[in-house]
Amino acid sequence: MTAGRFAPSPSGDLHVGNLRTGLLAWLFARSTGRDFLMRIEDLDRVRPGAEERQLADLRAIGIDWDGPLVRQSGRAALYADAVARLRADGLVYECYCSRKEIHEAPSAPHHPPGAYPGTCRDLTEVERGVRRQDRPAALRLRAGLETHTITDVLHGRVVGAVDDIVLVRNDGVPAYNLAVVVDDGEQGIDQVVRGDDLLSSAPRQAYLASLLGHPEPTYVHVPLALNETGKRLAKRDGAVTLGDLAEHGLDAGDVRRLILDSLGLSSADPADFDPARLPREPWVFRPPA
Repeated sequence: MTAGRFAPSPSGDLHVGNLRTGLLAWLFARSTGRDFLMRIEDLDRVRPGAEERQLADLRAIGIDWDGPLVRQSGRAALYADAVARLRADGLVYECYCSRKEIHEAPSAPHHPPGAYPGTCRDLTEVERGVRRQDRPAALRLRAGLETHTITDVLHGRVVGAVDDIVLVRNDGVPAYNLAVVVDDGEQGIDQVVRGDDLLSSAPRQAYLASLLGHPEPTYVHVPLALNETGKRLAKRDGAVTLGDLAEHGLDAGDVRRLILDSLGLSSADPADFDPARLPREPWVFRPPA
């Protein structure tokens, strides 16, 4: 099976930018003969009722999906198995650093700000024992390279820094980078369409996928929706969800047409979808007054 996917986090209602990315993921999958899967990334903050409203809003703008809905919260065994396999290969180590310590530590010259500097990489067992008394350990990947290259449909060749990413947080919850790679590999996802704010994460995720024996998917990082000040669209920007917009007289069909217009599309027919004609600049969304 080959498939694309959409994977929202149930932390609140989807705004028009989220819905736009979801519609694009659906179009890319359907236009290439792939299945389209829906995955709920609920390992972190979950707001009661958000999942149901998100799914209803996606259906309302014409998005359907194949197979059963998958929730990350039910896949703990898969994540634990992946960590065990990496550990068996000597690719996992304990990390006791706080966010503040990482932020204040000098980064390697070739790594972006905030990249993990390797503080706990080579601690002795005695040093680890001392650090364990201060805080529980997170688990990090012992990366074997400094950069990895992917190819993106819209962005072309992308070379990104690879650092020792967190695999499991110090509260025992699998980290996003691990969960998304395991899920995509296990579900047969070979096309990943998502916002271009995640483009810098793709090289390290592709590298992790290779360590776990999963093929690299086709990546498509699409432009975001921004507010009028040029920042990422968010709920605080006013009437940006289907529910909000309905109060201003826009139904789901109106919002769907608004999204299609922003993409230069006359319809959501996958047979007419041409990725080469998509805009490459962000969409500035102006909520109704």
